[in-house]
Amino acid sequence: MARLARLTLPGQVHLVTHRGNNRQTVVTDDTDRQTLLDLLGEQAARHRVAMHAYVLMPTGLYLLLTPATAEGVPAMMQAVGRAYVRYFNARHGRSGTLWEGRYRSTLIQPERYLLPCMSLMDTEPVRAGLCADPLSYPWSSHRHHVGQSVNRRVTTHPLYWALGNTPFAREAAYAEMVHKGLDAQQMGAISAAAWQGWALGDPAFIESLQQDTARRLLPARPGRPQKRPVSD
Repeated sequence: MARLARLTLPGQVHLVTHRGNNRQTVVTDDTDRQTLLDLLGEQAARHRVAMHAYVLMPTGLYLLLTPATAEGVPAMMQAVGRAYVRYFNARHGRSGTLWEGRYRSTLIQPERYLLPCMSLMDTEPVRAGLCADPLSYPWSSHRHHVGQSVNRRVTTHPLYWALGNTPFAREAAYAEMVHKGLDAQQMGAISAAAWQGWALGDPAFIESLQQDTARRLLPARPGRPQKRPVSD
């Protein structure tokens, strides 16, 4: 079966995931984490990709990106992947692959899913047992969005600005949203989109995307296609 082509369209929000081969560790300490984060920031700027949110995990990473061009996200991720493997292998005296093949990417409807995706990413370290709360994990964009640090790698999305009329109001509203968490349906929909590559949004959003790409955006319905009646 042919591998599903990645979705990449300029001006759309991309949910990107990349993990280690066989879920192996891709960062071993803070030096590795800082190097990977620096590469992400440098290549995002070079390829005109806005990075709205991120989280670095021991076995991979999650990103929310909006590229200015169709080539932006692929070029950024290819550059980061290659440079980081060279660095990691040289530093740790190893050779061979590090990443689990190609990164995964899909498009999300920002009005419905951008903030929930950010919340899910911020709480991923808590679910993995790496910290007690998102604020105590330094390797995500959470601190930036709750006003505890200024992260110049992050390009704040307009939907975050709409959370309040002042910085304090926005930060408080976002912190409360993360604290409240997502329901099981939201978490399942985002996770499925991230790993299966299908676009995530309402029917109108999917229809609008389909006008810009020939790639199928939703899984096919199960069963054989219906036969058309034969005309006389």
